[in-house]
This record gives sequence, C-alpha cells and structure tokens, in this order.
Amino acid sequence: MTGLFAGSNTCVLTPATTQGPYYFDADKIRSDIREDRQGRRLKVAIRMQDSEKCAPMANAVVEIWHCDAAGLYSGAEAQSSGQGGGGAPGPGGGPGGPPPSGMPAGGPGGAPPSGMPPGGPGGGPSANDGMADLTPTDDKRYLRGAQVTDENGIVEFTTIWPGWYRGRTVHIHAMVHVGDQRTLTTQVMFDEDLNAKVFKEKPYSAHTGRDTFNDHDAIYKPSMLMKVSEDGDGYLGVITFAVDPDKNGK
Repeated sequence: MTGLFAGSNTCVLTPATTQGPYYFDADKIRSDIREDRQGRRLKVAIRMQDSEKCAPMANAVVEIWHCDAAGLYSGAEAQSSGQGGGGAPGPGGGPGGPPPSGMPAGGPGGAPPSGMPPGGPGGGPSANDGMADLTPTDDKRYLRGAQVTDENGIVEFTTIWPGWYRGRTVHIHAMVHVGDQRTLTTQVMFDEDLNAKVFKEKPYSAHTGRDTFNDHDAIYKPSMLMKVSEDGDGYLGVITFAVDPDKNGK
C-alpha cells in the first residue's frame, strides 16, 4: 500500500480549511461508510505524516464525511437540501475540540477507550475559526466514519464518489485528531475529467445543473487533489496528509 502514495504531497504541510456546517461526531468507527447510498465505489487511502520528521504517524484518528450523489449530508438532510435554513457550506469552522467519542484520546496519562490504540503525539493549542459543530437534525449517518492510522500512518475507507451541491466543487471533508487535539481540518478534491465521467452515470445523472468546478472553487488548491486510479468496478484515491503536531509552524 505505501508504494501507492508516491508523488502524493509527501511531507508537505497540508493546508487547513473550513470544516463546513455539517460536521458532528457521528461516533462511527468503521472503514465502509456507504450504508445504503448508491454510487460509484471509491476506496480512499490516507497516509498521515509528521511534516517535520517526514515520518508516518501511527494512532492518529482520521475522520471523513461527504455528501451523497444528490448532494445531501447525513444528519443534515433538510439543511443540505435547502429545506432547513442551513443552506450550502460557507466560510468558517476549523480545528479545536475533543476527538469523536470512542476515539483515542489523551496523550500522556490519558487512557483510550477499551479496545482502541493509545493516542498519538500531543498537539499544541487548538484553533477555531468560529464554526460550531452541527447538532444533527436526523438520525442518518451514511458517508461518515473514522479510522485509526496503522504503523505506516495509513487509514482506508470504502465509500462512493461524492456528489455536488451549489457553490462548491466535488470534495470530501477530513479531520485529523492527534491526542486530544483536532490537529488538521481539510478537504480533498478530484480531477474534473473523472468527475464528469462519474456524473454521467446513475444516480448522479439525476442531479443536474452543477455550477462550481475546481478552478472557481473558493477552497480548492492543486495540492488537495487525490491521486486516483481505476480499481475494479470503482476507483482508488490516495493522498498524504502532513501535519505539525507541536504547532510550531514547520
């Protein structure tokens, strides 16, 4: 698996972004996050590195969440459909706060929940750009999940190719917890030729009128692109996140 990450932003500090309005602790420690959502299968592999040591980070918690083929977020279906007053994601949100329940926590002296690995290196003071975590308005939890990095710093998820909603390009949200800190909140994007190919298929083709692409997205950066290859009847996307656990800017 480690060989797949060649050229995937190795040891380059990953840019932080908004967490968006639809983040909450879904309390789902799992690798397959699809549940009943239909769409092109996407396997996501994320490698965590310490940006200073250029070394794998084991026992970090990586969460991902994204919308379905129709642009809806679980736990916020009304808001993300425009029916609940929440609208589409805008600026705001970021690191700060405890890891999801059931996840490694603590650092020195802090015991993790039973059956979970101990927390990784402790982070510095958490930051927060003002967006609070969502209080869910429905009991759905599809396309949300978390995993703990292995000795090579890698987590793997099975999901579907994300859909889209007005004002944003296609993306997956990710949050990294190191010890009891939210060390990184970021997003990943996809090559537009692949987006166009997938969106010709059902169920994506029923959702028309896409208005925002990578080049005009307010958050997109080339370093956020996943390295994607065909994988049987779906795709495999890989990316490296490099973080600065001691928050000294290196």
